[in-house]
Amino acid sequence: MNPFSSGTRLRDMIRAIRACKTAAEERAVVRKECAAIRAAINENDQDYRHRNLAKLMFIHMLGYPTHFGQMECLKLIASAGFPEKRIGYLGLMLLLDERQEVLMLVTNSLKQDLNHSNQYIVGLALCALGNICSAEMARDLAPEVERLLQFRDPNIRKKAALCSIRIVKKVPDLAENFINPAATLLREKHHGVLITGIQLCTDLCKVSPEALEYFRKKCTEGLVRTLKDVVNSPYAPEYDIAGITDPFLHIRLLKILRILGQGDADASDTMNDILAQVATKTESNKNAGNAILYECVETIMSIEDNGGLRVLAINILGRFLSNRDNNIRYVALNMLMKAITVDAQAVQRHRATILECVKDSDASIRKRALELVYLLVNESNVRPLTKDLIEYLEAGNFVKDEVWHALIVVISNASDLHGYTVRALYRAFQTSAEQETLVRVAVWCIGEYGDMLVNNVGVLDIEDPIKTVTESNAVDVVEIAIKRHASDLTTKAMALIALVKLSSRFPSCSERIKDIIMHYKGSLVLELQQRSLEFNSIIEKHQNIRSTLVERMPVLDEATFSGRRAGSLPATVSTSNGASLNLPNGVAKHSAAPLVDLLDLSDDAPAPGSSGSDFLHDLLGVDLAPASTQPGISQAPKSGTDVLLDLLSIGTTNPVQSNSSALDILSPGQDNQKPIAALDVLSSPLASAQANSSVGASSMIDLLDGFAPSPLKHEDNGQVYPSIVAFESSNLRITFNFSKPPGNAQTTLIQATFKNLSSNAFTDFVFQAAVPKFLQLHLDPASRNTLPASDNGSVTQSLRVTNSQHGKKALVMRIRIAYKLNNKDMLEEGQINNFPQDL
Repeated sequence: MNPFSSGTRLRDMIRAIRACKTAAEERAVVRKECAAIRAAINENDQDYRHRNLAKLMFIHMLGYPTHFGQMECLKLIASAGFPEKRIGYLGLMLLLDERQEVLMLVTNSLKQDLNHSNQYIVGLALCALGNICSAEMARDLAPEVERLLQFRDPNIRKKAALCSIRIVKKVPDLAENFINPAATLLREKHHGVLITGIQLCTDLCKVSPEALEYFRKKCTEGLVRTLKDVVNSPYAPEYDIAGITDPFLHIRLLKILRILGQGDADASDTMNDILAQVATKTESNKNAGNAILYECVETIMSIEDNGGLRVLAINILGRFLSNRDNNIRYVALNMLMKAITVDAQAVQRHRATILECVKDSDASIRKRALELVYLLVNESNVRPLTKDLIEYLEAGNFVKDEVWHALIVVISNASDLHGYTVRALYRAFQTSAEQETLVRVAVWCIGEYGDMLVNNVGVLDIEDPIKTVTESNAVDVVEIAIKRHASDLTTKAMALIALVKLSSRFPSCSERIKDIIMHYKGSLVLELQQRSLEFNSIIEKHQNIRSTLVERMPVLDEATFSGRRAGSLPATVSTSNGASLNLPNGVAKHSAAPLVDLLDLSDDAPAPGSSGSDFLHDLLGVDLAPASTQPGISQAPKSGTDVLLDLLSIGTTNPVQSNSSALDILSPGQDNQKPIAALDVLSSPLASAQANSSVGASSMIDLLDGFAPSPLKHEDNGQVYPSIVAFESSNLRITFNFSKPPGNAQTTLIQATFKNLSSNAFTDFVFQAAVPKFLQLHLDPASRNTLPASDNGSVTQSLRVTNSQHGKKALVMRIRIAYKLNNKDMLEEGQINNFPQDL
């Protein structure tokens, strides 16, 4: 017999394919076999049709195309015999999916087989329908499947329930047809039917609120009785696993009770007793028992409040933490992170066990335990937990950046522990200098609080004695960190910032620090080279402003940081005496909000640093992401703006197209402003440059070594555009008038007019603005910095905006206005998005 004829047995073809030594030989065998099968299909060979389809399924599993055999599936399904139908339905499930149009042709055959007198053929049709059912097939065949839920044979009822799940997911509108039949299945004695029935009810509850209410009222008590019978049932060998009767049924029952009890106090009360019984009677020495206990804890934490049960559930998780199995401990730590939002006090009782997990040999457990310890920190335990966190930072190489970012936020807020923290980190550095995360936090703290380390400020009773630390010792730590071969770019950048801060705090070490910084002036890493040159310029030429630039970091806003991590920062709030009007452009905001909010622009041009990780990088002055260049924008050479940004340790920023002034990114318009606090600048991803006319301006020119801002030249304003009210609150109204210079469609000239609506005058008036990366902004100084009361005068300021995406993207701008009202600092913010369309 020809080894590749249609009469070849399946095993012979498999043997021939496996005997191939190369992929080319295999392809040749498959090609010949497919040719023989095509010939048999063309000849309508009925004797070997089922054998040919079996071969096609094997070829399909090897990854070769078999679409030419799809119609053979339908022919076999239409056959009268069970063997042919079995191969036909198997091929249908394997070779086709619900997206194939040819599947519509099989609907009639499925309907006939679902009504067949042979229950095995009915089972084949249910299996196929449950695997490849489309929405159209679900609507056509739902009545037959619903009828089969009451079939006499339990195997058919089980398959019908599984098929019903597929139908309900495909067409949720059909859910109401299955509610009563599904409720009937919950009274089954056959465990297989009962499990599928419970799963069907679970899915019905998810897609239909009516089904959820029905099962809550009619079936909760019955499910509780069923669970009680299973828990208390005697030994049954057909269902026993590790001494537990049918743990799969246990888990399905607990899952549906969780859904029924969530948000319903009556249903929760009904199941409290049985949940307590499951939690106390289930053995935890086997995996099956642990699975049931975990589902029981999930259910207890999800249903309505019962303090005693929740304490019991958290105690079970505490026992899990002592288990030798790493998987069980990891699951327990994950669950405790959810439970802490529900009952923090109960979780606090297991703090010692959680801290032990930080010492675990498994890095994933240490990582999860550290995250949980951070969540446990509160006012009452901050001292011991901070001590433990610092000691366990040896696990730092395995935690996410958000963890050490968060630790720095905690340290910043614990002002009475700054001295203790920097001393503890100094000791830890001496023994664990190879831990990257520990090194970063230690370098940051020494840069901020190095004087506290040297002067032993804020010594606590619980501290171990420490030998005297000199200024030179503190600089040694930063020098070791920056010269470590294993230190990455972020750590070295942070070390350079710490050194320039210490140069002001430790004048006696200033020359040594300068030498260390200058060591990197020829670094191949541009970031380090740039920082080295700029920081050296600060130390050598600008000692009059150095102390201001490197003053201590302000307290970091923990709530803001947490909100940015979760992506849920609230909208702006007002601190002004009057309520802001509900205008689309104007809202007022708390003055303590970080400057990064000003850059939180529209979705099409997101501001850098909007995530928690980037925010902390910006705060630390180590935003090392490479600058991206917008298509179509030519990158200008390094300008005075760039020098200023780098001198203020902002990290790599987007290139500025014009060297006109530092106001292109974020510009206030007030004259005679005080020098900028460098650490305020570090709290935003982009620098805020002041347009100063006297001392501030001359300092900036010195700082930039001659890069002075160039004034904005006013040109003939061409076409006139309608003016808009850009911002309005109870105190202030801003009006924008627009014009364009002739022959330059990309540039828009804006004349901003500010009017005081309150009964008191504004002093120290400053206007700031920020735009997305595809825009370039230039601000002239404001006409004055006082604004008369009651609309008796105005302040004007000129803006120039260049849109590199003119005709594609509209203008958008975030603004911030600061002023003093009755000697009280006021701050208002808003977003302007109603610019005329043709700008």
